[in-house]
Amino acid sequence: MTLVIVCILLIGFALIATGNVTNVNKAAIAMFMCTLSWVLYICYGTDFVMSQHPGEYTDWLAGAVPTSTAVKHYIAQNIFLKYVGRAAEVVLFLLATMTIVEILNNNGCFDFITPFLRTRRSRKYLWLITAVTFLISANLDNISTTIMMLVIMHSMVPNRRMRMLYGCAIVLAANCGGAVTVIGSPEGLVLWNIGAVSATNFSMSLMLPCLLAWALPTYMISRSLPERIEMDMPAMPYRGDDTNLNVWQRLLMLFVGIGGLWFIPTFHNITKLSPFLGAFCVLSVLWIVNEIFNHKLMNADQMIHRRMPRVLQYSVIQLMLFVMGIMLTLGVVQETGALAWLAHWCDIHIHNVWILGVVTGLVSSVLDNFATAMSFFSLYPVAESATGAYESAFVQNGLFWKVIAYSSAIGGNIFLIGSLSGLALMKMERIHVGWYIRTVGILSIISWLVGLVVLWLIQ
Repeated sequence: MTLVIVCILLIGFALIATGNVTNVNKAAIAMFMCTLSWVLYICYGTDFVMSQHPGEYTDWLAGAVPTSTAVKHYIAQNIFLKYVGRAAEVVLFLLATMTIVEILNNNGCFDFITPFLRTRRSRKYLWLITAVTFLISANLDNISTTIMMLVIMHSMVPNRRMRMLYGCAIVLAANCGGAVTVIGSPEGLVLWNIGAVSATNFSMSLMLPCLLAWALPTYMISRSLPERIEMDMPAMPYRGDDTNLNVWQRLLMLFVGIGGLWFIPTFHNITKLSPFLGAFCVLSVLWIVNEIFNHKLMNADQMIHRRMPRVLQYSVIQLMLFVMGIMLTLGVVQETGALAWLAHWCDIHIHNVWILGVVTGLVSSVLDNFATAMSFFSLYPVAESATGAYESAFVQNGLFWKVIAYSSAIGGNIFLIGSLSGLALMKMERIHVGWYIRTVGILSIISWLVGLVVLWLIQ
């Protein structure tokens, strides 16, 4: 049965990697394989529990007769809910941050970005829009940032080929920026939740490699651009129909939203509670400020006219369901003991964090970067102490966590199919994978390896 569950995982990963060909939704695959795997696991629950948790199960029985019903109750209460809790922490954090994005967007807090980007110099526009994307993605989730910046870019650049180049650069910047902080991507958030990294140490270690992974391909893309570009100059949208906020009120809401997210690591360090509670606190404060500023429009018909891109709403739901499905699937595979066997095999035959990092980047280029990162994160627990140089890579703020997080994020840039941000670009601009590989993919490989070398030098 362990082999069957592992095969379900591998088949699911294959379907996820070929989603652009089969047109099967990633989230649907993740949810189906997690449900099927847990059902098969609980059907053979006695064998799995007695091999992995014999002592805990005996204590839980407290002298009662072990039955098939009893072992199912034990799995549901003591094993399954543990993984649901871990996944829920990440999903609830994403729910809070994405709601923050929606509130800020609904109040026009990002409208100042468009006037800031006004220029007919193509290279200046490239650096401006990617720099803004990098900074926003480091503070918000990278998929929401990508879609928001693609919508802005699409409204300004009429030429399709230019939109393709700028769109590729935006995806690069969003994925690299999201990898810098623990709140910028689900991968970093998972590491933070399980105590594998601290927020400051993680950001300081990955800042320079991620900057290089973004700047090098962006510079090469800029060399292929013409000197000037045809540009639509949309005016600041009229806000009298859906919000009565002035510029300073919008800036205050932006400060509450983004600045509050910066406070979450401090909240976590002080209280030791899950980071999603800090995100909920920021969301609640922002929500109160929103209702105070918009009290005249509350319950008015105008409030429903503010448009929110449907592609963003759909991607938000898809990302949360996908994260939940992947984490629960890897949880059941971990409970079978298969991941422990694979970790032991890696310790004997590979025994090198950098090789694992290279493998992670290559796998992430065809498989989703979150699924790849979680697969490698699940191999090892966070060690409390280390007896050697290799073992020290698995302690808190150890090298293993940073290398895997960096390689999975940047590896997703090699092919567009390696990240949800890339898939969003493919749908919006109808980009073919072959064109992307020739134009940007090779540059992404070089920049990823350069970043790995830099990470090796600074450790």
